[in-house]
Amino acid sequence: MTAPSPTDSVAGFYESHPINEGQILDKMRADGVDLDNLTEDVLQNYDQDHFGGTAANDALAALAGIDAGCLVLDVCSGMGGPSRYLAHHHGCRVTGIDLMQSRVDGARRLTAMAKLDDRVAFEQANALDLPFDDGGFDVVIGQEAFCHIPDKDRLIGQCARVLRPGGRLAFTDILATERTSDETRARQQHEMTMFELATRDGYSRRLAAEGCVVEAVEDLSEPWREILIDRLAIYRGLKDQTVASFGAEHFARWDRAYAFFVGCYETGELGGARFLAHRAVT
Repeated sequence: MTAPSPTDSVAGFYESHPINEGQILDKMRADGVDLDNLTEDVLQNYDQDHFGGTAANDALAALAGIDAGCLVLDVCSGMGGPSRYLAHHHGCRVTGIDLMQSRVDGARRLTAMAKLDDRVAFEQANALDLPFDDGGFDVVIGQEAFCHIPDKDRLIGQCARVLRPGGRLAFTDILATERTSDETRARQQHEMTMFELATRDGYSRRLAAEGCVVEAVEDLSEPWREILIDRLAIYRGLKDQTVASFGAEHFARWDRAYAFFVGCYETGELGGARFLAHRAVT
């Protein structure tokens, strides 16, 4: 039997992810939110599927200097939480791209509900082949998504290509460390669709090779360890919805995989960092 391609593996992973449009809407309904009069100030409490929530969005915005004059590309935008948040709170215009059409569709519907579709748009696209002209964006962002993309050289090359000279690339990602074993790499690829896990130095080299000047690298490994323990508890709290949607076997498999992933932060086999680089002005 032929092994699934990275694209198919990531698609399958996110089609059955615990955080999805239905889960977001169900939680808001359970909390008594008036969905007919939804605002971003409310929605932002339910749709942030990345480490650190809205505070992480603000940290990335401050680092990259995102303001009302910026055109921002959110690579692997998922359900669109950070894109909406940045447009609403920092005044920028955002385009999000995601591999999954289902998540693009969900992100569009949530954005329309929050009345932000005049400033936030989403497209289905592969991060390794961005459908945009050279130099069209002031800022490119990503949050814990690049780990799912093989061929990091091409990924960084595409992100750099669509930045204007002087434009900024600001992203966070899950990283391998000097302690990461081959067995752990293989298990993260199989269970969490993390392909070709990068390292801190590896990203710095790739950025330099694509004409980007690295300005800052912040180690997030320790704060993420605490965040991930809490996220595991959140996912376990979604057991009933996950079982109802995908079955008990899927939940058990996901729980084992995510518990191992979180444990790798306890042992130091995985880390994380926030990067800022700018495209050199020639």
